[in-house]
Amino acid sequence: MALFRDRRHAGQLLAAQLGDYAGRNDVIVLALPRGGVPVAFEVARALHAPLDVFTVRKLGVPGHEELGFGAIATGGVRVLDEGLVSELGLPASAIEHVTEQERHELERRERAYRGDRPPVEVAGKTVIVVDDGLATGASVRAAIRALRALRPARIVVAVPTGAQMACDTLRREVDALVCVSMPEPFYAVGWHYRDFEPTSDEEVSRLLTTARKSPAAVA
Repeated sequence: MALFRDRRHAGQLLAAQLGDYAGRNDVIVLALPRGGVPVAFEVARALHAPLDVFTVRKLGVPGHEELGFGAIATGGVRVLDEGLVSELGLPASAIEHVTEQERHELERRERAYRGDRPPVEVAGKTVIVVDDGLATGASVRAAIRALRALRPARIVVAVPTGAQMACDTLRREVDALVCVSMPEPFYAVGWHYRDFEPTSDEEVSRLLTTARKSPAAVA
């Protein structure tokens, strides 16, 4: 049975486990678009924290795009699942082709969601990275490595649901990890939502605009 009605409901349950970060002026919530944005919106609202996006793109195996062999993130970071790449025998040319395709989409989304507004300043801050779930963790791992270069004080990963293995691996790379549910076996993120319809660019833009109008909004 699905634990979450939809991403907004998942964000509300996740926020309930992040109370220690509420009302602090050193906390920033960064959502991984697109699916992480409705979750993060509820987290940021509950914590009275600024909300922004940190764009990442999964690198999908050609012909089986739902299977990710890595991810790229803002800042030129690329993370590869070397074990999977080796197992599938993916040639370097295919890896570069997929990377270039996804880089164009990443740049498009940056323009669509942020426009001319510069990225939020995270140096010295506690950054809560939010997605709608963790399967392999490749997208979040790419975001973490890109964020490290921006010198935040702490990185916290917060997700409604995740695979035990992915959560355990990521826990070693961040200062804290919060996950509402880690069911075993873990089949897919969408299994834990009654409504897991794709999040549109329009919804992302609307939620970010609403967040920026709040007292805690990013300037």
